[in-house]
Parts: sequence; C-alpha cells; structure tokens
Amino acid sequence: MTRLAFIGGGNMARSLIGGLLKTGVAAATISVAEPLAEARHALGREFGVACYAENRLAVAEAEILLLAVKPQIMPAIHAELRDILQRNRPLLISIAAGVRLDQLERWFGPLPIVRCMPNTPALIGEGATGLCANSRVSPAQKAQAQHMLDAVGITRWVDDENLMDTVTALSGSGPAYFFAMVEALEAAAVAQGLPRDIARALAAQTCLGAGRMLVDSGEDPSILRQRVTSPNGTTQAALESFSVDALPRIVARAVAAATQRGTELAASLDAFS
Repeated sequence: MTRLAFIGGGNMARSLIGGLLKTGVAAATISVAEPLAEARHALGREFGVACYAENRLAVAEAEILLLAVKPQIMPAIHAELRDILQRNRPLLISIAAGVRLDQLERWFGPLPIVRCMPNTPALIGEGATGLCANSRVSPAQKAQAQHMLDAVGITRWVDDENLMDTVTALSGSGPAYFFAMVEALEAAAVAQGLPRDIARALAAQTCLGAGRMLVDSGEDPSILRQRVTSPNGTTQAALESFSVDALPRIVARAVAAATQRGTELAASLDAFS
C-alpha cells in the first residue's frame, strides 16, 4: 500500500483524492497538508484522509508526494521540505503550471520527478493530463504517476519537456476557451431573439454532444465536420464566416500566447535558489 501525500488541498487535490478513492486506494494511505483550517477539516470529513497544517507532518512517510500548489508557492516550501525529501526520496509529482523539471530538482534535490498538467474537468472525472518525467523516474514510478492521473481522466506522456508549455496552452487552459465559445454562442443566439436560458442549454448540450461524438467515434474532427456540413446549407454559411474571420489563425495566436506565458512564468522563478 503506497503512501501518498499532497501539499495543498485545493480543487485539483480534492479531485485526485476522490478519483483515487474510487479506484480502491485506501484513505488511510493518503495524507494532506493544507494551511486553511476550514479546508483541512472539510477534506478530513469528506474523504477520511489524514490532514495536517504542517507540510513536514504530511510528507513524513510518503512514497509519492504530489505538489498541488501554485507555481509561486514552490520556492517558499522547498527549504522546509528538501532535507526530509532527500532522506526518504519519494516520487515527486508537480502539477504547477510552467515549473520545469530542472527548477524542481534545484529546489527539492535530485529526486525522481514527474511534471504534469491536468485541467479543471478533472473535477468531474473528465480531465486531460500531459506528463513528462526526468531520467530518475523508473518505469514503475511512471506507472504510479499515470495511475494517479488516470483516476480523473485521460493521460498522455510527452517526451520533450519543452512541449509541456504547449500542453498547458492546449488542455490546461483549453476549458476556458470552450467556455468562451459557449458564451459567444449564447450571446449570438440571444441577439437573434432566443431566450437566454434556452440558448445556454442548447449551446452547452451541443458542445457536450459534439465532444462525446469526437471522443467515442475516434474519427478525425474534419470528417465529423464534413458530415454535418451540407453543401450551400446553414452550417456551410457559418463555417465560411469563420474562414473569413480567420478562426484557425485566431486560435493559433491564442495558443501561442498561452505557451509563451508559460515559458515566462518559469523564467520568473529562475531567480529563486
């Protein structure tokens, strides 16, 4: 029974803990460090896991340590944890956006480290996570890390860490793009006279159904698009309008901007030893 510890008890940690418990992981093997008393008590009540105010108490016996904190918190916690992690040498898993493997090694020491980028649909078990590992991670440890993230959705390994900022821009930030699209569809339908509650329900369900078709069919999205595009029909008119407004270029610029921001976030942390 592998012992797991989480630093941070926020939404992503909660979703991972809930997913792991559903796969049969025992609550007694999980500990969480969470500084906010209310959140700490809620975690204990909901999941039956051990919760601590101090990081060192939570990680004392951990074989896998998941850092579920924001990037800017990393430098603040490494001094507290580095010595105990070097003694116990757990598998370290980080979900902090933009934080590189070499930065994690510099802060926490030469450990087996997996960097991953889940997204918020993990909260409902429909997440998408990209992972990459340093050379110290064994095949068994890769399997352990994948099992943890598989509990809340799909996982894909990325061999080139430089592509993790693109993963962040694609799937990490992607739910916000989706929500923005639904907002735009809803607003456009309301402008045409449709009641807002009906517009929202139809837009949300249409996007949900289209996504499920894409996942379940395994077919190329271009094929599915062609099947619903009748010549000279309503769909073709809309797609031609997208083309005039250069939708692919708009999306490409957005993903490039998010990728660049991830690189900048990592660079801003380089000043910390």
